Amino acid sequence: MRTYGQYCPIARGAEIFAERWTPLIIRNLHLGCAGFGEILEGAPGLSRTLLSQRLRQLERLGVVVSSPKPGGRGRHYALTPAGHDLFEVCKALGEWGAHWLEIAPEHLDPFVALWSMCNVLRRDRLPDQRVVIGFDFTFPGDRRADERFWLLIEHGETEICRTYPGLDEDLYITAEAEAFIKWHAGQLAWADAVRDDRIRLHGPAWLVRAFPTWNARSAFAHIKPVRAAART
Repeated sequence: MRTYGQYCPIARGAEIFAERWTPLIIRNLHLGCAGFGEILEGAPGLSRTLLSQRLRQLERLGVVVSSPKPGGRGRHYALTPAGHDLFEVCKALGEWGAHWLEIAPEHLDPFVALWSMCNVLRRDRLPDQRVVIGFDFTFPGDRRADERFWLLIEHGETEICRTYPGLDEDLYITAEAEAFIKWHAGQLAWADAVRDDRIRLHGPAWLVRAFPTWNARSAFAHIKPVRAAART
């Protein structure tokens, strides 16, 4: 770990917090990702080797604690009191980013939006039976190829699949990646996205009506971007 060589608490704290991927690892642990694979899934682009290094470092610093899983394979990770306090720094950074930074084309990763949505689903509103939802995400005006995912919901548990799971789809959604992400982020109303055909749903009427009610939205959905605030 690099050091600034200063006694200043900002400098010493930044030595830990400003390490690449560390804030996202803290975020994922706060959201309840307890296994190595769960933490990794919520941070596309992070390698297994680097995640191992970061977790060991955070354990040494007293930010994360781990214990063997009951089955004996893998470890269970959790934040310590110091880790929960560090998440408050993540939260403050997120509030600043939501207010001052716009969602740029390079941020349009629909998998991350689905993953985030699954971590904040209103599980009391989910149907009792298994539901399979297919998603086709488009990138209008971009050379980027469309992306497809499937969301499996059963007994309140969710799984995102990158390949066809072999189950018939109960609901099929075609969405502009930007529209879906901005809806989850609280920057676009569902009714507006549907009215403008930026999000289209095909399936039973009850599922079409129910789907948007499952999303508890981003933790920063209440924050209005500064440019949007300037227009009002």
